[in-house]
Amino acid sequence: MEKVLTKAQLVERSLMKRFRKSIWAKFILALKRYNLVEEGDKIAVCVSGGKDSMLLAKLMQQLKKISEVNFDVVYLSMNPGYNEKNLEQIKHNAELLEIPLTIFETNIFDSVVNIEKSPCYLCARMRRGYLYNEAKKLGCNKIALAHHYSDVIETTLMGMFYGAQLQAMPPKLWSQNFEGMQLIRPLYFVHEDDIIAWKNYNDLKFLQCACRFTEKCNLPEDEISPSARLNIKNLIKTLKEQIPEVENHILKSIHNCQVDTMIGIKHDGEYYDFNEIFKNNKPKK
Repeated sequence: MEKVLTKAQLVERSLMKRFRKSIWAKFILALKRYNLVEEGDKIAVCVSGGKDSMLLAKLMQQLKKISEVNFDVVYLSMNPGYNEKNLEQIKHNAELLEIPLTIFETNIFDSVVNIEKSPCYLCARMRRGYLYNEAKKLGCNKIALAHHYSDVIETTLMGMFYGAQLQAMPPKLWSQNFEGMQLIRPLYFVHEDDIIAWKNYNDLKFLQCACRFTEKCNLPEDEISPSARLNIKNLIKTLKEQIPEVENHILKSIHNCQVDTMIGIKHDGEYYDFNEIFKNNKPKK
């Protein structure tokens, strides 16, 4: 008699078979290209409860089983003030997928709920600080966030159109406030459409955002999106009709930045304007 697989095992099998090319292989590509997981690492995978972070947790869990690189991993989830229903949904999914979550409490939602200007930005910064701090307590030297390929492309364009700056989302970076800590993004090459396909194939239900601003919406995760990001998503969708490779071109452009042509650049927190750059680039005799 064939052994009956658990839901978690079926999900793992789908990653290694049906989604091997679209998700697993791209996950491994990012790890290797950017040296995201190294010998002796202890990595805190930050699990918010959404589809992206739950996928990342499963991928890192599978990697731990088969990798020749010796590293440790913990699955860290912060409760910033979720209502009971949303918190139970996160716990249920973790149990269903056999992800051993370490949950810690904060009151971030109470701190930002009445902030009128950029509450999401403030919330994200506070959450990251708490995650770094908790990860350091657990002896971790890295935190892993579930930003994916689509996030990278959209964030780059949002910086141009809404922030008036050319700024990319790097696959890893050093923490400015927690010495020796790094942030890594192992889903850097994984497309959001493929994550959604994986979620739907396995009939998984996740929350998109469980904060005070959206918890009353009660909409599926793929139907909620802040207006700026939604505008960029729609723009990319339109551009792809004329330029099918537009997303790949944007990704390649942030790997091939022609700094000498920039009118102004910011490096290590210091700004250099065009006149200074031009003067320093005068041909030597």
